Amino acid sequence: MYYIGIDIGGTNLKAGLVDEGYQIAATKKMPLKFESMEQMGRTLAEMAVALVEENGISRDQVASVGMGFPGPVDDKNGVVIKTVNIPIRSMPVAEMFHKHWDLPVHLGNDADCAALGEFYHYEDKNIESLILVTLGTGIGTGIILNGKIHTGINGCAGEGGHIVIVHNGEQCTCGRRGCWERYASANALIRQTMAAMDAHPESAMWGLVGGAINRVDGKTAFEAMRKGDAAARAVVNQYLKYLGEGLSNFVNIFQPEVIALGGGVSHERDEDLLVPLQGMVFEQSFGREADRHTKLVKAKLGNDAGIIGAALLGLQ
Repeated sequence: MYYIGIDIGGTNLKAGLVDEGYQIAATKKMPLKFESMEQMGRTLAEMAVALVEENGISRDQVASVGMGFPGPVDDKNGVVIKTVNIPIRSMPVAEMFHKHWDLPVHLGNDADCAALGEFYHYEDKNIESLILVTLGTGIGTGIILNGKIHTGINGCAGEGGHIVIVHNGEQCTCGRRGCWERYASANALIRQTMAAMDAHPESAMWGLVGGAINRVDGKTAFEAMRKGDAAARAVVNQYLKYLGEGLSNFVNIFQPEVIALGGGVSHERDEDLLVPLQGMVFEQSFGREADRHTKLVKAKLGNDAGIIGAALLGLQ
């Protein structure tokens, strides 16, 4: 049997045909053209049908379809509550899909789907808990407890980027101040790097971006630090402290077996990112005297995590 996973992004729809070994057998991608919720529901169904037909798979070989949306969902009733960056409110996705294909439909938040994908692909198949933390424009988190996605009473659980780590700190788009993603996302690292460059015109970071501050990215400070630049090292050290604070909070609340780091920043060398974070989190974790501790690792699936996790929602 196969499972279909569809990842709904802000600009593109990506679908994948996932086999029983949790591997992607085929994919399909198309731009997101949103004219109405009815039109989008039809597009999702047509995309799923085209995916199987183009790959010589009969419909009765597909067990279910899962979809990951950027926002809270009501999987029980097949409704997307609302989405970020797409004007969707109370969209009955399952009902719309069933007009075109009577296939079991499962809905999930995109970060939760990515976490589920990493969970099923983790090397130790006996684990029951994993938290995925993705460092991007903000911080996306997905929580797997007892082998299941933790969604809370309203589908909105797992917004780890909005735990506060600095009282009355920077204003966040969510309305609160001092949220973790304002200090530890990839965008936060870029802002911190730019501020350090303004304060240190002698920094090697300027040379790395050819003197154009608008070319700063999440790698700039790390690369300059490896060249021995003191200002860059200060940026990285402070960033790791912010990141470690939030990770330690998750450990102290959930004590998960695994926390997986994803996103572009997570690709930095282990000795510059993962190893110091592992030390910080251990030192700040309640219960560090215990026999077992949370493993902090790098996520493995990259952009495939959301598709695989969405496809496997049916196994939940």
